Amino acid sequence: MAPSLCAICKIERAYIKRPKNHAKLCRECFIRVFEDEIHHTITSSKLFYPGEKVAIGASGGKDSTVLASVLKTLNERHGYGLDLVLLSIDEGITGYRDDSLQTVKNNAVQYGMPLTIVGYKELYDWTMDEVVQTIGKKGNCTYCGVFRRQALDRGAKMLGIKHVVTGHNADDVAETVMMNLLRADLSRLSRSTSIVTGDNRSEVKRSKPLKYAYEKEIVLYAFHKKLEYFSTECIYSPEAFRGSARGLIKQLEKVRPSAILDIVRSGEDMARLVPGESPSSCGCKGQKAQAPVAAAVEEGIGGCGSTNGRTPGGEMAALDKQIRENEEYAELEVDVTKKIPKPKQGEKETQRELPIRTASAPSKGGRQVLGQCKRCGYMSSQEICQACTLLEGLNKNRPQIQI
Repeated sequence: MAPSLCAICKIERAYIKRPKNHAKLCRECFIRVFEDEIHHTITSSKLFYPGEKVAIGASGGKDSTVLASVLKTLNERHGYGLDLVLLSIDEGITGYRDDSLQTVKNNAVQYGMPLTIVGYKELYDWTMDEVVQTIGKKGNCTYCGVFRRQALDRGAKMLGIKHVVTGHNADDVAETVMMNLLRADLSRLSRSTSIVTGDNRSEVKRSKPLKYAYEKEIVLYAFHKKLEYFSTECIYSPEAFRGSARGLIKQLEKVRPSAILDIVRSGEDMARLVPGESPSSCGCKGQKAQAPVAAAVEEGIGGCGSTNGRTPGGEMAALDKQIRENEEYAELEVDVTKKIPKPKQGEKETQRELPIRTASAPSKGGRQVLGQCKRCGYMSSQEICQACTLLEGLNKNRPQIQI
């Protein structure tokens, strides 16, 4: 049987079968189409502007390493005019973060980018090793996630940078969508699916240029580009709830390769139902970009899952609006927030009032107002930010040193 030829160039032998759409490509075409898809995401979503100083959240792992490499390549190829720097967070995990930071330092030299490292110890007077010793392994990812997000923002602010890019990929977003669905948290779902978080009101905005890139393709890109990255998993993460969502999505991907992007698109669709939220999907609106290199690939250059029979999204929101505006459906709707009528005097009570769940419902006031934490001054929609709330509990349980 003759070897398959690349689906794009039709000349070179195909060595790679794309996990996203099973297209058979040669090494050069795979690298180019992967980079072009990231470029499409960046330009269609208008993530950057010329002359912007951008911090790349660098952990030394495959995602942030590939992100730094791709942004450097695209910045030079397409003339973005970006000033790129690396920003790393030292959580204080012995045997894990100290080794991965060495990889980041090597990448900084290789890519010619300045590197700044900010530690939990200097920001919070706690390391993750100390946190785990205090609270145990269950729930420690909650602490680390809150501290890390704030540390990235505070590190960027120290550098005078207002834009941080992170290496969150399509698998990460799909896992978050699944987790929030299982938690029935629609408001958090809308934030997690957004390609950009933060706006003119916030001090630092964050974006995800790899939002539509499959994790397996990121690994393939790193392998064929011979990039150096740290591949050991965090020693505290196996207990995390995210692992269960990841396992479920991997099983779905085996049956349907497009399952990851389908989940991401479904999450974006549901996010549009949240009042006051801005669009969270790719800015191409489902239109296939015109690029010769990907003309022969069925998935389309965008790679965002909106082509090939998939719609640009928004169908659920449109249907909900249509039903609400159509008067003939009014009689069919039931307002579950109304109390069940109480039995009349003398009648036996056959029904009980049930409490209406309101904990996860969107607030009537729409989007929360962004302010500052009264304790640390960090931007927060609450009087006391999440980090300070968690630190208060930790400090109460901190072992006292006997003198």
